[in-house]
Amino acid sequence: MTVSIPVSLIGGYLGAGKTTLVNSLLRHAGGRRLAVLVNEFGALPIDADLIAARDDNLISISGGCICCSFGSDLVAALIDIRTRGQPIDHLLIETSGVALPGSIVQSIALLPGLAIDGVIVLADAETVEERADDRYMGDTVRGQLAGADIVVLNKVDLVSPERVAAISRWLAEIAPGARIVPAEKADIPAEIVLGGQPEPRSMAPRLQPSRHRTSGYETLNLELDSPVDAEKLGRILADPRLGLLRTKGFLRGSDGAFVTLHVVGQRSQVEPAPSWIEGPGRLICIGFAAEMDRAAIEALRPKASL
Repeated sequence: MTVSIPVSLIGGYLGAGKTTLVNSLLRHAGGRRLAVLVNEFGALPIDADLIAARDDNLISISGGCICCSFGSDLVAALIDIRTRGQPIDHLLIETSGVALPGSIVQSIALLPGLAIDGVIVLADAETVEERADDRYMGDTVRGQLAGADIVVLNKVDLVSPERVAAISRWLAEIAPGARIVPAEKADIPAEIVLGGQPEPRSMAPRLQPSRHRTSGYETLNLELDSPVDAEKLGRILADPRLGLLRTKGFLRGSDGAFVTLHVVGQRSQVEPAPSWIEGPGRLICIGFAAEMDRAAIEALRPKASL
């Protein structure tokens, strides 16, 4: 079975912070080789100090990452990225300010070698309610939010804590299936979008998050020695009551072969694992320290085994 490239959509209306988030992910790639697709370079100015080389349609970024524009033909760009021959660990698609995630998710589902990993939608704490009620853009903004696995409520430093709480409650109604992540300057741990990073083949595969200055997050490593029903475990870890934002790792499935489990918000996906994975199954779980139910997650070890 072919290992698919995980794909994350970065969406939201104009000015919500998509550009800032993508540049932050490139800065904190942690050795991952990222590919970024954008409508056009003018819409996503890559920070100058990240650029190693540039030609008409491709920006090479320090650390092995690349960025290319797709104009109006996303499917052709996806096929080109998949067949380019460059090794890619994760693909980011920065959508236009008027794009709805659902249509892009459907396009990705039709292409072999790609698997949707999560939909991250940004919202500006100062303007999101106004934009959602706009006569012309309101339906689009609400549709973007409704399609999100994670809503990054950006620029929370520009409003009061009471306002943040009120907007978070409103978002929970607009996007009941999404996790709400408050942020300043779109500054969230890269692992929430990209997942944990496995260590080299010469070492037992462990997933460790990179250091990040944002407080309030917690990680939990979960080791599973026995084969598990990975699909079932993914659905369990997606339960909002566990307080998790992101889970990623390698497990032995019911047939004994390793699989990769991705959980983003309430979306879970099981894919074949890279051939070099060995040792015990291991997951890294990331959530808010104040909300993560560590005891319930730890209790999954015996429950998950077949």
